[in-house]
Amino acid sequence: MIAAFEWMMAARYLRARRKDGFISLTAVLSVVGIVLGVATLIIVMSVMNGFQNTLINQLLGLRGHVLVQTAFTQPLRDYQPLVDRLRKVDGVRDARPIVEGQAMAVGPRQSAGVMVHGIRPEDMARHDIAKADSKGRTKVIAGSLEDFTPGDAIVLGTRLADTLGVRPGDVITLVSPQSTATPFGSAPRMRDYTIVAVFSVGNVLFDSTYIFMPFEDAQTYFRQKDQASEIEVVLNDPRAIDAAMPKIQAAAGEGFRLISWESLNAGLVSALKVERNVMFVILVLIILVAAFNIMSSLIMLVKDKGRDIAVLRTIGASRRSVMKIFILCGGILGISGTIIGFILGVVLLNFRNEILGGLGNLLNTTFFPPEVYGIDGLPATMDPLEVGLVTGIAMLLSLLMTVYPAWRAASLDPVEALRYE
Repeated sequence: MIAAFEWMMAARYLRARRKDGFISLTAVLSVVGIVLGVATLIIVMSVMNGFQNTLINQLLGLRGHVLVQTAFTQPLRDYQPLVDRLRKVDGVRDARPIVEGQAMAVGPRQSAGVMVHGIRPEDMARHDIAKADSKGRTKVIAGSLEDFTPGDAIVLGTRLADTLGVRPGDVITLVSPQSTATPFGSAPRMRDYTIVAVFSVGNVLFDSTYIFMPFEDAQTYFRQKDQASEIEVVLNDPRAIDAAMPKIQAAAGEGFRLISWESLNAGLVSALKVERNVMFVILVLIILVAAFNIMSSLIMLVKDKGRDIAVLRTIGASRRSVMKIFILCGGILGISGTIIGFILGVVLLNFRNEILGGLGNLLNTTFFPPEVYGIDGLPATMDPLEVGLVTGIAMLLSLLMTVYPAWRAASLDPVEALRYE
């Protein structure tokens, strides 16, 4: 327990007096260092979480979270019962059969290699492309998915549309690498399709290479009648992939293999984790430097208050009481700095877009152009566990840095301190 006089002495030593101005200034700067360190760590980690979630959402904007394939990547023939079983798995939002293949798209301006994604119109209506965000906007920026019906309709990405020089209503030619036998030899299969919609998911790869085609048309074009290439499984929470994989495997049964979105993007996921961990360590070092400032200010305070410490010892204060007083001094500095830093970090995160907008107007620039990054503002996702870890580390470091100065104060010999007084 901490006695009342120990609180009183700690508060008295922290109050600024004219002759202790330099020590008080050092203490204030220590608090400021903790404030900036904690606020910076909360803001940076939350923004990194926001960018990571945005990037993952863009990566998963077109593909499922789990791909179910036959063990030897053979086409699926009796796929509908498997789809029905997968849809009943806990945590699965949707499952859909697809037909996928590569082709060459030829437009009025030029040609480009594309990935054709065959999907049923009813599944397309539940696709993330068709879902509206909080502002009622979908990822379809031109045309309508209502015209996505079997026949000759296709939907393609905005960058691919710009490359080919087309828009909804125009016709492009798809050239398949699979040849067709003719009396004059083998010839590539070619067919014209009408563009009914253009989408944008904010991912350069998807927006520049993907084409959606009705499932039946894709079966015909790639010669997979009554077959599917694989089944896409969409989860409610893509981060719960580890818990969902065993359930999906059990529902699929033997003879099928699963490919998760993490394995498909293993390099990117690993890079994001490494970058995030390294940034966390670097920013914790900032807090550590600020905590060392607390130690230095306490050491100067102990040196300046040598006579006071000696008097306390001579009137009966124990070494433990003296140690508690200076631990309180450092603890008050560290904890107050952590709390203020937490509040500052949360406030700046809540008003981040307004602050960036004001700076952009002042500097006549746009920090995150939507047409480049595919986002309307600076994304941020605050993780309560992460914020708790940050504040806990800051408080722990601050308290640890008080131990040595407090021990020095408690070890002071009253006789030596008062010898020349």
